[in-house]
Amino acid sequence: MLDAIRWDTDLIRRYDLAGPRYTSYPTAVQFNSQVGTFDLFHALRDSRKAQRPLSLYVHVPFCANICYYCACNKVITKDRGRAQPYLQRLEQEIQLIACHLDPTQKVEQLHFGGGTPTFLSHDELRQLMAHLRKCFNLLDDDSGDYSIEIDPREADWSTMGLLRELGFNRVSIGLQDLDPAVQRAVNRLQSLEETRAVIDAARTLQFRSINIDLIYGLPRQTPENFARTVEEVINLQPDRLSVFNYAHLPERFMPQRRINSNELPTPAQKLEMLQRTIEQLMSAGYRYIGMDHFALPDDELAIAQEESTLQRNFQGYTTHGHCDLIGLGVSAISQIGDLYCQNSSDLTEYQNVLATSQLATSRGLLCNADDRLRRAVIQQLICSFSLEFSDIEQAFNIDFQGYFGDLWPQLQDMAKDGLIELDRDRITILPAGRLLVRSVCMVFDAYLEQHNRQRFSRVI
Repeated sequence: MLDAIRWDTDLIRRYDLAGPRYTSYPTAVQFNSQVGTFDLFHALRDSRKAQRPLSLYVHVPFCANICYYCACNKVITKDRGRAQPYLQRLEQEIQLIACHLDPTQKVEQLHFGGGTPTFLSHDELRQLMAHLRKCFNLLDDDSGDYSIEIDPREADWSTMGLLRELGFNRVSIGLQDLDPAVQRAVNRLQSLEETRAVIDAARTLQFRSINIDLIYGLPRQTPENFARTVEEVINLQPDRLSVFNYAHLPERFMPQRRINSNELPTPAQKLEMLQRTIEQLMSAGYRYIGMDHFALPDDELAIAQEESTLQRNFQGYTTHGHCDLIGLGVSAISQIGDLYCQNSSDLTEYQNVLATSQLATSRGLLCNADDRLRRAVIQQLICSFSLEFSDIEQAFNIDFQGYFGDLWPQLQDMAKDGLIELDRDRITILPAGRLLVRSVCMVFDAYLEQHNRQRFSRVI
């Protein structure tokens, strides 16, 4: 069974290193300022010619309250009026991008992230969706995967009704932890009742899928109180769960400086939280998809993994990796063919550039042949936990062992340790290695050096 995991504490301690999450390869750390608007227009033209389907990501950066653990690009403000000038520039960007694409290219996937997308008023959400429908070929038969991130403190039944009316059929709910002491320590007071109300609304309104986000490793968490949170969440029966490892990097993310590091759980406690969580979720029938993600067996992610069609991009695990991903809004990242590009992460700069009718592309990367090859290897390992060498050899006209000969000693060591099974035809990630799949992928990362690993969170 694909979701089988064997917990091996010694192996975890040896291979629990800092490394990328591989929502892309090369990772965003490699992006540079040499990539600009001209490269984006060229990639959009290629997308139009190839008639590739689209996935849209829309970033809404505003939050009314700050959560101390957060590492997202956001603007904390109580002033709801700040959304209007941003929406004006966002709509300009939508128009500038859409005119370089074919109106018949279908938008199979849409995701609103943040920040807090429901910071926007009902009228603003209507206006934004109307503009997207005017400029892009959004599906109107509910067959697309159209999702939005929800903060239950910023949504009620009328909000959920509006979102369903606008075409959203998936929701991702931020929860993190239900323990009041933990919530106070990270400045996110959110009751189980608030969360349940949003979920009940989503089910009544026939949203297709509900995801809940949890974080382990937060201040004042213990294995016991986090297990209680997980039990309550299982009772809510979400279709998917994301259980993230909190990475405390106060030198990079200013809000985290408000967290008392003395209140953080120890590494041993974090491992116990993860182990218990996996046991609880597996007992409740959830499957381990990989990289912190769990899903019920009838969920599309679980089915795609069984059928070896699961993929991964900047939106995480997806069944729409064949789409060109268009990022819209401040800090948003696009992946169009072999081009990665990112908008300015500074809100003022983003708005000022678009005020001149120019796109706010600030950096990116164009993949070379080696990048494409390694990307395919990493994608296959992280999504399917196995890799057939012949697939890569046929796709890229190489001899796998010859091309990666310098990596063979590392792979052989991993095989001896029981992380992987390695033979002349394939790599298979063993049950004891599935939690550490990032460590296996890191072997194939040509850019990963010891000096830049501090930019990443640990594998577990």
